Amino acid sequence: MTAYESWLGRKFLLHLHRARGIVRRYFITNGFDGALTMLGMMTGFYTHANTDVAMALSASMGAAVALFMSGISSAYLSEAAERKKELNELEQALIKDLTQSDYGEASHYLPIIVALVNGFSPLLISLLIMSPLWWVTLGFHLPGSAFVLAILIALFTLFLLGMFLGSISKTFWLWAGLRTLAIAILTISIVLLVGRGV
Repeated sequence: MTAYESWLGRKFLLHLHRARGIVRRYFITNGFDGALTMLGMMTGFYTHANTDVAMALSASMGAAVALFMSGISSAYLSEAAERKKELNELEQALIKDLTQSDYGEASHYLPIIVALVNGFSPLLISLLIMSPLWWVTLGFHLPGSAFVLAILIALFTLFLLGMFLGSISKTFWLWAGLRTLAIAILTISIVLLVGRGV
């Protein structure tokens, strides 16, 4: 292996390692957005006693799909531009076309991977949170309000995301989870406060 190939290999591994961190951040960030969005919606629905579950489910699905499309398109466009810029700069430095190289292939596929993670993260979390509404529309009887159960799932999901953040930053898992839970409770408080004023 030549010194050039060894250097390019190290750059490729660095590229992949950095991309893993980017994918993880996108997963947490957009997953957090999805969970908070659904938490706010479920809290808003709960404040109105006569809210139809089927209507609430339809509105929630609309929001989940919007988060999915926004996540995929925004992440792909921004990451594709960044990867293209990095590839062009490397090609200029090496005076060589790297389109067909491993590095060039990674620059092509990584934005797609990042975009899929960024889109599916809020979608899947949203579907999980709104699952009690699905069960009600299918005719199942739940032990309590579907909206309350959805809120509890959202709180638990946000707590788990906080724990995941804590494991990444080497922070005590309980403290990390409680921080995201506090943000969730603040969100509920604001929604309830605004709901009273409407």
